Amino acid sequence: ATFARIRFRRDLICGMASQMLGELARLEDRGRGRRRRMSPGRVQYLRFKAQYQDALLLYRMGDFYECFDEDAHTLSRVLDVALTSRDVGGGEKSALAGIPYHALDNYIGKLIGAGLKVAIAEQTSDTPGADGIVDRAVVRMVTPGTVLDSALLEQSRPNYLMACIVDGETAGLAWLDGSVGEFAAMEVPAGRVVDEMERIAPSEVLADTRSFEMIEAREDVWRSTASSGDRPVVRRLDGAEMDHDDAADLLKRHFDTPTLEPFDLVGSHVATRAAAAAIGYLVETQMGNAPYIATLRRHRSDRFMHVTVGALRDLDILDPSAPGGPTLLEVLDRTQTPMGARLLRSWLMSPLMDLSELGVRQRTVERLHDDVGLASTLRLALEDVPDLERLVAKLSQLRVSPRDLRRLSSGLSQCPELVLLTTASATDEPMSQLFEGISSHDEVRKLIDSAIVDEPSARVTEADVIRDGFDAELDRQRANARDGRNGIAEIETLARDSTGIRSLKVGYNKVFGYYLEVSRPNLSNVPEHWERRQTLVNGERYVTPELKRLEAKVNDASLRIEELQQSIFERVVGQVAEHAAQISRTAAAIARLDVCVSLAEAGREGGWVMPMLDTGDRLLFEEARHPIVESVLGPGRFVPNSIDISNRDSQVLIITGPNMSGKSTYIRQAAVLVLMSQIGSMVPATTARLGLVDRIFTRVGASDDLAGGRSTFMVEMVETASMLNQATNRSLAVLDEIGRGTSTYDGLAIARAVVEFIHDSQTVGCKTLFATHYHEMTEVGETLERARNLRVEVAEDGSRISFLYRIVPGGADRSYGVQVARLAGMPSSVITRALEILGELESGAARSKAVVDSGVADNIQLGMFPVGQSATSSEPSAALRTAAETEIEELTPLEAMNMLADLRRMAQAELAGQEEK
Repeated sequence: ATFARIRFRRDLICGMASQMLGELARLEDRGRGRRRRMSPGRVQYLRFKAQYQDALLLYRMGDFYECFDEDAHTLSRVLDVALTSRDVGGGEKSALAGIPYHALDNYIGKLIGAGLKVAIAEQTSDTPGADGIVDRAVVRMVTPGTVLDSALLEQSRPNYLMACIVDGETAGLAWLDGSVGEFAAMEVPAGRVVDEMERIAPSEVLADTRSFEMIEAREDVWRSTASSGDRPVVRRLDGAEMDHDDAADLLKRHFDTPTLEPFDLVGSHVATRAAAAAIGYLVETQMGNAPYIATLRRHRSDRFMHVTVGALRDLDILDPSAPGGPTLLEVLDRTQTPMGARLLRSWLMSPLMDLSELGVRQRTVERLHDDVGLASTLRLALEDVPDLERLVAKLSQLRVSPRDLRRLSSGLSQCPELVLLTTASATDEPMSQLFEGISSHDEVRKLIDSAIVDEPSARVTEADVIRDGFDAELDRQRANARDGRNGIAEIETLARDSTGIRSLKVGYNKVFGYYLEVSRPNLSNVPEHWERRQTLVNGERYVTPELKRLEAKVNDASLRIEELQQSIFERVVGQVAEHAAQISRTAAAIARLDVCVSLAEAGREGGWVMPMLDTGDRLLFEEARHPIVESVLGPGRFVPNSIDISNRDSQVLIITGPNMSGKSTYIRQAAVLVLMSQIGSMVPATTARLGLVDRIFTRVGASDDLAGGRSTFMVEMVETASMLNQATNRSLAVLDEIGRGTSTYDGLAIARAVVEFIHDSQTVGCKTLFATHYHEMTEVGETLERARNLRVEVAEDGSRISFLYRIVPGGADRSYGVQVARLAGMPSSVITRALEILGELESGAARSKAVVDSGVADNIQLGMFPVGQSATSSEPSAALRTAAETEIEELTPLEAMNMLADLRRMAQAELAGQEEK
């Protein structure tokens, strides 16, 4: 009802705009003959543009799609095509740019890649009306999130349109991929809106007022985590957003169901509104002809592990944290089909929390792991399966080509073998619940094979695409056409014999049709009753009554053949489309089969084991390896290490050791293995046991957000704060070098406070791996009840060290920073001086510690400039007094620099006086 009201208002506005344009034209007509009336084509164009103001309008004119006015400038800039102008009547010119109509598919990808919404106005007739203009209509809308053409999409990635609505403290998110029929919705706390959008990575976002403001307020987050090409296009939802009842009615009409109970949306009002906004936008852009979307899935947070977008990035799960680096997706992906590749990505984004469903996946993967012959046979069968999901989407819109139908038949021809291979012979049931849904599709394959030729053209009108014998009337017309062409060929032979002109030949072109061509030296032999049709430089072209009769026969038959082929093809497509739901179920089951075979193959190649899963609180991976690092190093080169952590006795592991010695690899390895375990994969270890984890948090690497005004340290603190505010006792936190972005004492204080908070908090209590270069943190591991110290083993030879990459109990007693600098190739003079300075600093620290230990410094608060102040006196130094009395806010930059220099001189003088004493 709301959409109807919106369309009514839009049509009313467009009607008013048309009336205004008509009135303008009449006023121009009265301008004493000095101005011409606006051209009919211009009026028609402006009417379309008024309806689609936010879109780039491609207006079909003959063999070109033209853009005018500001759209012309946009088209010229994005596609780098020429910008000209055109007279539009009334003595005015408009900017003009265009592209050939036959090259539209080549250009449309660039347009939507630039984030544009494109409206395509086609000619719907070839005959001009009374006003001298042909009928046109906007027949297609394309936006980044509603692309359905597989040629414009990446096969292994979904293409999501997302709608977001915030109501109070709750946000409703819905996302769909019309090219495969996927549709999901969920509700989350309002504060997680941008985080979830980043994780799902849509191409286009429809945002209501509040969510749009939240995105704008956190634009720095998008800049810091996505390039401009990967950033979604964000559009405002219409101000008259649907209420829950209207949204529910729209969804029930779409799915033809009396209730939303099958979609688990009863009571989820905000998610329902978001889902209705998404499907409504898709229907609108497809001009009411939405692709096949059979169901709506409720994404429940209690069913899936929550993996932050930062964790996906830091752990190199889907995309590398460094350009060109390896990813876990690449390590696991042996899929043979585009559907399988997309599903594996989806599993990695949303690991399971359901033990029962995980058990099904594990048993399936283990079966395929153990039965090498079965897995190999399945892989071979899957090689020839095309992207059935996207073919079904095109089929449901009746937009498939003859070649698409042949590809569909070819892919479905593998189904009987897949059914046989995945069915237990004893029970005649699928050997896994995951494979339920694969059908043989005999009826569909028989229909396509009997109707469509083996190698059809891309378009129905280009060649014969319907097989002989499928339709009697089509066969009769083809016979007529053959008879006519054979008769024309006989005319050529008879004409040569009767005239003696051996060079005479029959030709054809679209303008003059069939003709007899005679060279100029032979013109004297041409019979008088031949009719001259065209004069050439080197000869003449003629027709005869018999040739014209046969030409008419061929043309009539060809026209009828074209009409029949189109009609028959559309009928066949409609009949195949009736099976879209069943084909869609088969595609989904094949995708699951493909992923399971891929995981089994990866586990077999890596020598991995299947983890034992339970609801306990222990994570145990014995002799574990990092799968991504090992894939780069090669078999046998990675040094394995065990990971044993539990909430009861070893909740926090503090890992110390030199930089580059393997601390970061060790802690990330734990998170990666947990994620792999909860998608049903095997893991690289000798033994694995896992109590389900509900969330993974990471704080690793050094990154800043300069455009957003956030330093490396600020980014670090924000991510750490997010973890401390959201983690539970079932979460896993991986923290690397917390506190390194500030001064040593500040950083050490923050690192210790974070560890103590995690350990002592009744609400957080998450399992934590804490890698640090602060060897002083080992004291925390010794004093906290559920904290344990681990260190990276190092072999020392004098002042040189070697990394052994083994994690052993205990803490490091030094940082090895200078030694690591030596390994990095630092000049020897720098290393020598660094060792001298390090010795001086360590001696000073030791003296300070001795003073404190002796009790002299008890209860003394150190000042900013203590050098000019007696250890037993409370009298402030001159430098401290000057600093305290200065109004810093009133200083100019130059005055501040001068004051800093004065303070330095005071401090030096006081230090010199202290040394003399």
